[in-house]
Amino acid sequence: MEDAKDDLVPLDWDQVEGRAARGDTSYLRELGARLADRREAAAELTREYGRRLAHVVRVLALTRGRDSLTQLLLLLDEKQASTGHHPRFLASLLAEHQEPADLAAVVFDRPHSDRLDELRGCLFHELILRGVDIDDFGPLRTWTIVRPGWSALAWLPDRLRDMETAVDFPSRSLRGSARAGGTGLPTEGRMDPPTPRTSRRSALQDVATTDVHTSIVAAPEAGEWGGHGAWVFRFDEAISPEQVPALLPTLPLRCLDGLGPTARFEIAARPVDEIWRLLFATASMGGMYSEGVHGAYGRLWAWRSLAGLSGTPEGASAEDVERHASQSTWFHFEADAEWFHNDVCADYGIAALSPDRRRLAVLAATDTD
Repeated sequence: MEDAKDDLVPLDWDQVEGRAARGDTSYLRELGARLADRREAAAELTREYGRRLAHVVRVLALTRGRDSLTQLLLLLDEKQASTGHHPRFLASLLAEHQEPADLAAVVFDRPHSDRLDELRGCLFHELILRGVDIDDFGPLRTWTIVRPGWSALAWLPDRLRDMETAVDFPSRSLRGSARAGGTGLPTEGRMDPPTPRTSRRSALQDVATTDVHTSIVAAPEAGEWGGHGAWVFRFDEAISPEQVPALLPTLPLRCLDGLGPTARFEIAARPVDEIWRLLFATASMGGMYSEGVHGAYGRLWAWRSLAGLSGTPEGASAEDVERHASQSTWFHFEADAEWFHNDVCADYGIAALSPDRRRLAVLAATDTD
């Protein structure tokens, strides 16, 4: 590194240009090669510092107690942009390993003149998802009043809702992590249509707007799944939930292209809490090449997908989304179509029949190469 510095001291634009003017281009090539080597060496050194810093931050986050929390917050406030960890990831680690009372006292009960509001916002929802009652801790109750209104997380409910049950979280240690594998199609609630199915295609067309499509795919998009699609169909008359299993394979769904009349198509009616759990896992833990967006934003994007699927109007409150979702009829399906790869827990389809039974929305997601 000192040699590189010595070489660079006398170097200026005029000198380089003068060498070129005199035809000494071989010198410039050699100089360029030396600079490229030293740039790569400096970049590797920077990466190594980053790895070490990230490990120090992780150790502080996973070491239980108020002292480690205090030191972590001081470090984050002073060097937030350089620590190598996003606040949503740190919030997930803290919620997993620290006591709620310590988090409330150290993270939330402090002056709000620092730069850690994003961390607090994420941590607040991480704790809610883990069943912490904010009424048990004054600083958590206060956060609902003083939190910044610009945060997208402020839209979420301040209490755990009935459908947000049996939440899956990853498990992290100082040097490793593991996560749940999800669940496939259940045996209960099965409504598989008899085969051979009709080969006649429905005349219905996808009517999903760009905004609705974006809302429906919010969870797999956030989790960086390999592929996803969304479709919405409207009927002139109400249909019954019993009609959905036979209707789905006839619709113009790209995820079911090429599905023959005897190919596997399995479908089950599911309660809304299991659909929410699937969407949450998709966003929060991510696909095979992603670590996801963790608990707080996983919660947000699961709600966003639920809103699009249930047909809740854009800009509605979380209470409106919950009402629409709880009154909808939900289905989970899998198929031996080319779009799906049928790897365990890496493919799924969701269909939602609206409360008036005249709208059917579909989300398909795959996370295979």
